Amino acid sequence: MEKIVSTNRKAFHDYHILEKYEAGISLVGTEVKSLREGRANLKDSYALFKDGEAFLLNCHISPYSHGNIQNHDPLRTRKLLLHKREINKLWGKTSQQGLTMIPLRIYFKNGKVKVEIGLAKGKRQYEKRASTKEKEAKREIERHMKKSYK
Repeated sequence: MEKIVSTNRKAFHDYHILEKYEAGISLVGTEVKSLREGRANLKDSYALFKDGEAFLLNCHISPYSHGNIQNHDPLRTRKLLLHKREINKLWGKTSQQGLTMIPLRIYFKNGKVKVEIGLAKGKRQYEKRASTKEKEAKREIERHMKKSYK
């Protein structure tokens, strides 16, 4: 069973998501407690590869409300836990094809914190407008279908 903590809705608007991966994340105790309260923000965060390891940057996890002076830094760089072959595969794709790694959501799975990472390619402005028009058209069709059934 999964309990979703935070989703990155802006990622689906700004990027084409090509592949999705599940990764663990290295956290300290107060970060896990803060995530259990649902206090995380994935806006403007991304994954980076350095020295054969994956890291999550700009992910804001708010300080724990009942924490003490040793509370964590909200924007610290966190290590992503992936298999070596996954890291090599993703590193190759991001370095050659101009793709990037974007966190899509943070959730609890079997008591452990997981991050869903998407291999993404940026959308251009006209593509964003086209996808918005498409969504609005689908909503309008659904609305008319719902009216006709009543």
